Amino acid sequence: MFFHQNVTTVGQSLVLTALVSFIPIFYFFWALAIKRMKGYMAGLTTLLIALIISVIAFKMPVPIAFLSAFQGAVYGMLPIGWIIVTSVFLYKLTVKTGQFNIIRSSVVSITEDRRLQTLLIAFSFGAFLEGAAGFGAPVAISAALLVGLGFNPLYAAGLCLIANTAPVAFGAIGIPIIAVEGPTGIPAMEISKMVGRQLPFLSVFIPFFLIFIMAGLKKTFEIWPAIFLSGISFAITQYITSNFLGPELPDILSALVSLVALTIFLKYWKPKAIFRFSSEEEFAATAATNNDVIKEQRYTKGQIAKAWSPFVVLTGFISIWGIPTIKLALTGHYTGTNSILKGINELGSLLTFMPEVPFLHNKIINEAGSPVAAIFKLEILGAAGTAILLAAILSKFIVKISWNQWLQTLGETFIELAYPLITIGSVVGYAYIANASGMSTALGMLLAKTGALFPFFSPFLGWLGVLITGSDTSANLLFGNLQKITATSVGMNPVLAIAANSSGGVTGKMISPQSIAVACAAVGLAGKESELFRFTIKHSLFLLLLIAIITFLQSNILSWMVP
Repeated sequence: MFFHQNVTTVGQSLVLTALVSFIPIFYFFWALAIKRMKGYMAGLTTLLIALIISVIAFKMPVPIAFLSAFQGAVYGMLPIGWIIVTSVFLYKLTVKTGQFNIIRSSVVSITEDRRLQTLLIAFSFGAFLEGAAGFGAPVAISAALLVGLGFNPLYAAGLCLIANTAPVAFGAIGIPIIAVEGPTGIPAMEISKMVGRQLPFLSVFIPFFLIFIMAGLKKTFEIWPAIFLSGISFAITQYITSNFLGPELPDILSALVSLVALTIFLKYWKPKAIFRFSSEEEFAATAATNNDVIKEQRYTKGQIAKAWSPFVVLTGFISIWGIPTIKLALTGHYTGTNSILKGINELGSLLTFMPEVPFLHNKIINEAGSPVAAIFKLEILGAAGTAILLAAILSKFIVKISWNQWLQTLGETFIELAYPLITIGSVVGYAYIANASGMSTALGMLLAKTGALFPFFSPFLGWLGVLITGSDTSANLLFGNLQKITATSVGMNPVLAIAANSSGGVTGKMISPQSIAVACAAVGLAGKESELFRFTIKHSLFLLLLIAIITFLQSNILSWMVP
């Protein structure tokens, strides 16, 4: 039984086929933004609608449709769900042992200002985690940290999703850009250069945008030196590393430079007024009226170092897991001569499973006439979630918690995340159905018909790809070659088009169903996905418009910027 993709299957028309393909996306928007449906219900019903459309409109055999959804659901659990569980688990360990109170105090000692805490944690630290691990780890960990500091959970999740825009294209050691070299044949270094001439504009703007969303224009300008330093240090480093070193290190180095620069700056500069949320101001006023004395407990450097140790260990493990050579060993693909890596490679081989999906592998024939491989990619040791779990195991001895409590906390984490995991599994299942049936291709090909305006609409393809798949890497693999072919046909530089796909994709990350589910799970808002979606959608579209304008200008007036 084979299935041949057909992007004109509805009425022999690409337009009609694309409109039908858009129905699940429209429904998901409606379910969250208007109906305010719980995330897992919106995800499951969207998946059901996609299955029905794939079978009836796209003539997809029922077994192939369900197996595609199942393959996606498995991917939703590993690696994505695995990252969420382990990230939240590590955070809960620090809370349960009282270490997070010390972490909170140490951040407050740098600055009590909520605006500056957002720049340090959501923007800089989140970008570092994106560069090292990607997937859901940056939002999950940084949002949980903000909530622990006293941020409203919805605000914490939303701000971290928006902050995560700047680093996504170079996430997970540059995988989105490295991956697109294969299907397009264009060197990753050239794409890296072009993305590095687009995203720095966004990177300068994002810190300002974050604080404006939080506090309004007046209070944003109160800390403009910190905002400027945070954004410009990140953007300059991002440009230099992407253009002269390649796609692997821009996020990690940019985040570190921004984080260190802002931390040092805050030792010598303080805002005239400390910004807190209105609820905190009311509490402080009430306490003052009652003559209550509110003091942050002082902790020694040793206590602070111990409290931060789980996240330092986490950073170390994630960084190691991201090194390409070690990644090969962890997944059983190392071919070098280093004895240590060879030993890791043997263990990695035992814990890496790549079975074909029965009755689905090579059963789908794409538009180009090539069979599509369907393989379960189960990299147990190489998964970023495993790195986080190992950090949690080592942290057990640092924070001195019993194995009984450790296991109890892990069990509690699984129970708390049951519904978010269902949401993630269902929306990734939909993404796989959309790709396997040809829905994504039909939508992409329709956008490619915009002719002379294609340079403006090129980033919309990336945005759409990330919205559907939840991954800038997947969006690049999905639409990268289509961008190249279309750009060549309309006289646009293909390197610019492929870069625009990745840059546009970063603005779709904050409204991707997977990202929404991850963020809500991390801050304890399971079932509130609709509220977070309504918070981020307008910002996603605004930032997408900025990227579209930048790309259009670079294709015409600013063509000298294209390498």
